Amino acid sequence: MAASYPRSMTNFQSLGLIEPLLRAVADEGYVEPTPIQLQSIPLLLAGRDLLGCAKTGTGKTAAFALPILQHLSKSRRRAEPRTPRVLVVVPTRELAAQVADSFTTYGARMQVSVAVIFGGVGQGSQVATLSRGVEVLVATPGRLLDLKAQGHVRLERVEVLVLDEADQMLDMGFIPDVRRILSAVPKQRQTLLFSATMPPVIAKLAEGILSNPAKVAITPPATTAELVDQSVYFVSRAAKAGLLTKLLSKPEVERALVFTRTKRGADRVAKRLVQDGIAAQAIHGNKSQGQRERTLDAFREGRTRILVATDIAARGLDIDGLSHVVNYEIPNVPEQYVHRIGRTGRAGASGIAISLCDGEERAYLLDIERTIRRSIPIAGKLDGDSGHARTPRPQQGPPRSRASRPPHSPRPPQAPRRPAPKPAQRPAPARSPGGAGHKPHHAPRPSPTHSSHPHPSTSSHGHHGGGFGAGI
Repeated sequence: MAASYPRSMTNFQSLGLIEPLLRAVADEGYVEPTPIQLQSIPLLLAGRDLLGCAKTGTGKTAAFALPILQHLSKSRRRAEPRTPRVLVVVPTRELAAQVADSFTTYGARMQVSVAVIFGGVGQGSQVATLSRGVEVLVATPGRLLDLKAQGHVRLERVEVLVLDEADQMLDMGFIPDVRRILSAVPKQRQTLLFSATMPPVIAKLAEGILSNPAKVAITPPATTAELVDQSVYFVSRAAKAGLLTKLLSKPEVERALVFTRTKRGADRVAKRLVQDGIAAQAIHGNKSQGQRERTLDAFREGRTRILVATDIAARGLDIDGLSHVVNYEIPNVPEQYVHRIGRTGRAGASGIAISLCDGEERAYLLDIERTIRRSIPIAGKLDGDSGHARTPRPQQGPPRSRASRPPHSPRPPQAPRRPAPKPAQRPAPARSPGGAGHKPHHAPRPSPTHSSHPHPSTSSHGHHGGGFGAGI
């Protein structure tokens, strides 16, 4: 007798997914596929290589995880020790854990063996897991290559290779590792690249490792989420800390992610917030994996309301109820802005993103506006910022990205960027010591995505000074 599916599942059923996957999707409470899933899943089920570009929070993980699991189901065999059939390479430990969780969730009715490996922790338990047999391996490049060199991982039988967050994975700093991984996997394979942004130079490089790829672009590269209410304050460096405390003290800030450019800056901002009576913790690459996991758990559970992070947290973090993102320092790579604010306003929910821009960061802000093809509304000009009002940069050619310039090359003369201020030189204010998916709180959920959660807020495209920054 044919299985009966709720009406909300008919769209997934029409994509050709098998019953165990349809049941898993139904168990997760998903309603219908997102555009990236509708276009990608049939192509991947047909065995095509794929270059997929979609903004964050649109379900990229499910778009590749579901068809990969179906591929594995066609030729089930005992998982071989240290020899994965599927390899998913991601840039950060947090994203690795979340992608692995998504495979485990979607493959719950298929008994698929999933392993995740990353640095920052001892390798003993990871080696033991690999030795028991693995079908899907999710890994960061450094630990993957380390374990391969030791003989704990063999890649010669990989059938499907996925590079998630491809623009970062293929950026100049990752190219050597990516090439070493590519040289170790079979030439006959299915290769998928997914990312929220795809600068032209990176897209060209990606196509060099794909075979006759299908291309899926749901939105123009570097387009920010429409439901994120963006605004900027012009403020002096010395006044940023006080303004941040004032903004985060507002009752509508349920949970906020604050971004800095440096690890030391993240620690300093978190310490200042604690001194001002706001529970905050910092997370960055110098923290051990155990520290990072405990910090994230405290943030997810609401014991810590504010998380201060470097860009390690900009991609893939799955935080339920994240209402606000604050750019304490403007990123000097425009695409990072897209990933930062993409932590809120996910899965059709609204969110608020606010940036604090000092006089020496104006050039970075102009680069961002040119990249996202819109002006960011000005919420205020405060506390001694004496810079002139910005003038939008002319649209001259494609947006620039870090990957579009050779290392150490001079910046184009028509759009110079001043060096970012070093946080260590910032005058310290005189203070006395003092602090992959979850279900949303409402139903139904629009689609499967390993990091898609509604967040309460309001949406606005062009207001000045309303919402988060109103009244300051």
